[in-house]
Amino acid sequence: MSKYQLTCEVEPQYLSEQSTPDEDLYAFAYTITITNTGDVTAQLISRHWIIDDARGHTEEVKGLGVVGNQPLLRPGESFQYTSGTRLHTPNGTMRGSFFCVAEDGERFEAPVPEFALSASASDTGPGTARVLH
Repeated sequence: MSKYQLTCEVEPQYLSEQSTPDEDLYAFAYTITITNTGDVTAQLISRHWIIDDARGHTEEVKGLGVVGNQPLLRPGESFQYTSGTRLHTPNGTMRGSFFCVAEDGERFEAPVPEFALSASASDTGPGTARVLH
């Protein structure tokens, strides 16, 4: 186990009620659970997302914190939040990272593995989250 490590789990969901496929607009929510699996207390400072749709369009999103928070996580603690994105195609992917600072001043990145965003009927039920590795 690394001294400096946050582990991220993702559960994406298609939001059919907020989507308008006739206008090529597909809404997705994603719930992220961030757990400090390292040995040192660390604070999440900023996020960086890379969002790709099925047409090859890429959008990068960078910003401070997550949903207005910069959580401080002791070893073993978790923080969960839900946010969303919109695509112009029914399928796409997201990946990214969180920039963190440990209480001893060490700076490190916590990667978020690529995960699928899918509006397909077979992928919209509960428990259908897919994380791509």
